[in-house]
Amino acid sequence: MRIGVAGIGKMGAAIAARLMEVGHEVAVWNRTPDKAKAVTGATVVATPSELARCSDAVITILTDGAAIDAVYNGPSGLLSGDVTDKLFIEMSTVPPKVETALAPKAAGKNAVFVECPVGGSTTPARQGKLLGLLGGEPAAAARALPILNQLCRKVEHCGPIGAGSSMKLAINLPLMVAWQAYGEAFAIARDVGWEPKRLLDLFVESNGANNGLKMRADMIVAMMENRDPGPTTFNIADAVKDLRTMVETGAAKGADMPATRAALSAFEEANKQGLGGGDGSRQSVYWASRKKHQAAKI
Repeated sequence: MRIGVAGIGKMGAAIAARLMEVGHEVAVWNRTPDKAKAVTGATVVATPSELARCSDAVITILTDGAAIDAVYNGPSGLLSGDVTDKLFIEMSTVPPKVETALAPKAAGKNAVFVECPVGGSTTPARQGKLLGLLGGEPAAAARALPILNQLCRKVEHCGPIGAGSSMKLAINLPLMVAWQAYGEAFAIARDVGWEPKRLLDLFVESNGANNGLKMRADMIVAMMENRDPGPTTFNIADAVKDLRTMVETGAAKGADMPATRAALSAFEEANKQGLGGGDGSRQSVYWASRKKHQAAKI
């Protein structure tokens, strides 16, 4: 197929590369053209409308609701031209209301629209091993599945538009709160005097270890030892954005979110301390030595 990808951040670039690997002809667009040009083998286009025109299906993975509105509904947006029967797969992590507002606009242009935010970072994206959380009408979902099955190890059809976004926020929330919890736990253990590797080995063997901690244990040890932890796949600044979205969405659904609000406040502090570009797991390292870090900033 001819597939367009709008939003060439780390995830968008990995998705584009995966699509080319499995045989699709891929065109890309990004607000910052240099990022799009870095996707080797893809055709770079100048506007979202051009991307829609040259593609049978378009995947969007964008920063927030404002970016989605601009890319879809702007003067040169994806929906500005004739998009009859074209498929749009919206993969951004945003409040459900963003997707439910966009869906009728796509339908009004006779396009097919689904949402499918994904669980996983750049490595599983590149390998086609994401967890897809699909929302949309059954016929539209069925049309999107052949593409999504090439990007995901599993695709769950969560329900109508909005259900996928709700589920994405739900599955990410425990991990975000856990990074703060691990930081508080490491702070308690700090004066025991263990080396970081021994400490993380114990935590990984405990009942409190989640997959995120197991996968990033070596990275956390490196950060504790002031070594290079390797590439960041999901940073603290993005965690702040997602935690705010979780609080907003929970409140809209009538849910109290005390743990999420507390985690958000702590992540916001780390972000203000200049750690926004660091991996989300750095939150636990920051909090474990918070007073020392704050003193060094004075």
